[in-house]
Amino acid sequence: MQTKVETTITWVIKNFSSLQSEPIYSDNFVAGGCKWRLKAYPKGNKSANHLSLYLDVSDNESLPIGWRRHAKFSLTIVNKFPENFSQRKECQHWFEHKAPDWGFIEIISLTKLNDEEGFLVNGELTVVAKIEVLEVVGKLYVPESSSPVTVTTYVNGFQILPSQVESVKSLFARNQDLVSKFRQKNPYLKTAYMNVLLSINQTLCQSPLKLSNDGISNASAALAYLKEAGLEVDWLEKKLVEVKDIKKKEEACLIRLKEMDDQVTPLKRKLLDLEAQIDKEKVELLAARTHLSSNVDNVG
Repeated sequence: MQTKVETTITWVIKNFSSLQSEPIYSDNFVAGGCKWRLKAYPKGNKSANHLSLYLDVSDNESLPIGWRRHAKFSLTIVNKFPENFSQRKECQHWFEHKAPDWGFIEIISLTKLNDEEGFLVNGELTVVAKIEVLEVVGKLYVPESSSPVTVTTYVNGFQILPSQVESVKSLFARNQDLVSKFRQKNPYLKTAYMNVLLSINQTLCQSPLKLSNDGISNASAALAYLKEAGLEVDWLEKKLVEVKDIKKKEEACLIRLKEMDDQVTPLKRKLLDLEAQIDKEKVELLAARTHLSSNVDNVG
């Protein structure tokens, strides 16, 4: 299975109705080693009565000459009412110096935005962007930085934190059939399953000496939960069996050591008593010899 990494951005625009025609920007975020931002025209760009929304390479002036970014992305205007539909559009584009942004002049009409319940909630408009960077030409080191923009990442359909990306990619790289029978579609449940899987993997990668029986028991129950959901976790079950065997051997060794210690302890005490008696006898022997020597000298 080819590992697919997709970054998800949530941008909450406050007091949307009071915004004018000037473009507004989200905070910068990093995706695929590039620095991006979202750009919106609240009153439309070249199209009246529509919201215009774009994905923009925010650091284009500092990038090397000839830079290009090939990205597949979608932009969604979120409707927070379950019975209503969100407005979503997607495309694929090569970003470059002459065209550092790309998106949609008419992603949603302002009439629909204002009239249909669920788009504007307490004056806030929520935008979600999903980005998959397919190719980078002209790299520039971009450190990860904290930002008010909420950033999550999709790896093979699982929404995770950026800090979990390498661990999840490693799981898919080592286990090609991991999700071959997994049919869960709910994104929140998928995230929950992946978090459980990562937790078990981390637990079983510890030294068996650091694992408690409760921890092993919990891992066993969690594995059964994942397997029932359709995840292929045979490799972790084998690891769990190995850990259980090691723990059993450890416990058996501890029991035998205690039994031997229980047998040796009274012998050690008896030995110490005998050594004390020997020392006492040596003192009495030395005293007797000294007394005898003194008597012999007096006779002479």
